[in-house]
Amino acid sequence: MPKLTETFARKTPFATAGTAKHWDTEIKGLVLFVGKRSKTWYFQKDVGGQTKRILIGRYPTISADAARQTAMGLALDMSRGAGKVIQAGAPTLGVAMEAYLSRPKLRSDEHKHDIEGQFRKHLKDWLRLPLDEITKAMVVARHAEMATVPSSANHAFRRFRAVWNHARRTQDLSECPTMAIEWYEERPDGRTIEDLGAWGRAADALPNPIHAAYYRLLLFTGLRKTEALTLEWKHVHPDRIHLPMTKNGRSFDLPVVEIHHEILEPLRGLSSRWVFPSPKSPKGYLTSPQPLAWSPHAHRRTFATVAMEAGILEEIVGRLLNHTPLSITGQRYAKPSLDALRPAMQTACEEIRRRVEVGRCENHLLSATGGS
Repeated sequence: MPKLTETFARKTPFATAGTAKHWDTEIKGLVLFVGKRSKTWYFQKDVGGQTKRILIGRYPTISADAARQTAMGLALDMSRGAGKVIQAGAPTLGVAMEAYLSRPKLRSDEHKHDIEGQFRKHLKDWLRLPLDEITKAMVVARHAEMATVPSSANHAFRRFRAVWNHARRTQDLSECPTMAIEWYEERPDGRTIEDLGAWGRAADALPNPIHAAYYRLLLFTGLRKTEALTLEWKHVHPDRIHLPMTKNGRSFDLPVVEIHHEILEPLRGLSSRWVFPSPKSPKGYLTSPQPLAWSPHAHRRTFATVAMEAGILEEIVGRLLNHTPLSITGQRYAKPSLDALRPAMQTACEEIRRRVEVGRCENHLLSATGGS
């Protein structure tokens, strides 16, 4: 091990991968962390069976001499017992991520997989870095590197911000460095299925009836893509579909009517567990249904649009979609029953079915008259 002098700190090259640690030969516990873009002084010592790591500061802002003096002072404090109250250094991004994902109230498993996937895809080389070594400049640069897909860049760093702020509740951290980001403008895709006759013909033409039933359930319930794909028979009841955990972190019961049973009944017996089974999928359920010209979320937007055009109040449509109400009354007090929501669901489904059938009839008429 070298003596951590000013010359050593200046000449030591940045790491090509991960973080290199250089310990001082004279001051036990003084260490220089060298990453891809920064060099940082720490003092580390085991106290009461736990490793305490204290941030001294970045080089060259903190010189080698200053770091050595600080380390000697910390060593003296610890020898007197003061080290028991000295806070450990910031956790790594990987540790902070695991702590965030272990929260008992963290939405659904799909949400957890999304966060972990984002970090391992876009921030893998940061997972071993202490949070206080991830700078504003690093965050801005990585966000810019992802500019080819603006929504993904924003999405990844919103997840990063959530993990950082969760760690900040128990760690002495500054404000999240994402404050320096110029967020990309995102224009949500608001498209709906305008021609439900064409949709009906496309769904009917799918060679796999399980895929067709999946899209029909999406359109006639407004369920999210993953909520439908992972639906289990034990959660399908005569009067409702029960979702034990949803995107907003709570369970949800959706009232069902006759048309929902018509969609689902042919699937019974195909699997004892999954409503939309797939023998080719390692998970056992359908994960990649054959795509239609309309996205799964376009089905959800279409359900909402048709429901409102059929005269259902926006607040009731929001309840059917499991949106969080904006008002305190809606969030905390008003809890409409399934029976109270069922007439609205019936009205929405009847209007969707009517539009699908009208579209089919118009197409048959055009075909019979040669399109004139």
